[in-house]
Amino acid sequence: MPVTTARPPVPPATPVPPVPPATADRPSTASRQAQPVRHGDDRGGDAPREDPGNQPATIRVVPWIDAIADPHGVHACSRYVELYWLGILGPSATWLLRRLSYGLEISAAGFDLDLAETARCLGLGERMGKNSPFRRSLQRLTTFGLARPYGSGSLAVRTRIPPLPLRHLERLPTSLQQSHRRWTAERSLPEPEQMRRRAARLAAGLAAGGAGLADIERRLGEWQFHPAVAYRAACVATNGHATAGTSPSRLTE
Repeated sequence: MPVTTARPPVPPATPVPPVPPATADRPSTASRQAQPVRHGDDRGGDAPREDPGNQPATIRVVPWIDAIADPHGVHACSRYVELYWLGILGPSATWLLRRLSYGLEISAAGFDLDLAETARCLGLGERMGKNSPFRRSLQRLTTFGLARPYGSGSLAVRTRIPPLPLRHLERLPTSLQQSHRRWTAERSLPEPEQMRRRAARLAAGLAAGGAGLADIERRLGEWQFHPAVAYRAACVATNGHATAGTSPSRLTE
């Protein structure tokens, strides 16, 4: 007769506590598990595309009028911005600043900026997420004080770009720091003297490249220098002296 081994009774099933409903600060477990694992970063490769669903398609750009800084500022398309601000902002943010400045010249009261179209025009792609190249360029303008949020969905942009702060100037190459010191010294001179000095530097550079007096004078005229200033600067650059009683010391630094 077979021996029957007694088995312990099976315990009742432990009831599973109900899953609390998802809230704003605690998403459901199912939602977390359903999210795929992402790899890569925002620089390309297999990086995911940000969902632009919550991003506005346009923003309103308005002028930022600064009664204190504007008198000392320069135009966004000036040589100063190209020489000194470019190394701090980066090329994408600099071109964006120029594009916004041009828009404010056309529409002084402000205009609506199509973000996706502007990004494509600047060669920054179509991504509109917060880590996209275009969004980072916008953020850099804000970070360096050239733009600021203005109300809901608007951006105030400086119409005059202030001189580069010292903390940023120290990050530039030594050659640009020296050039900036010369620029600062010239700013204290009368405007006619500033123009003469600029013409003299340009004329000297053209002469070093082999240009003659007539060519130098013509080029300076194309750059909107007064004919008398252009002629005297060309004379100094090619002959070592000026005519019409102008002292060479007044044309050089």
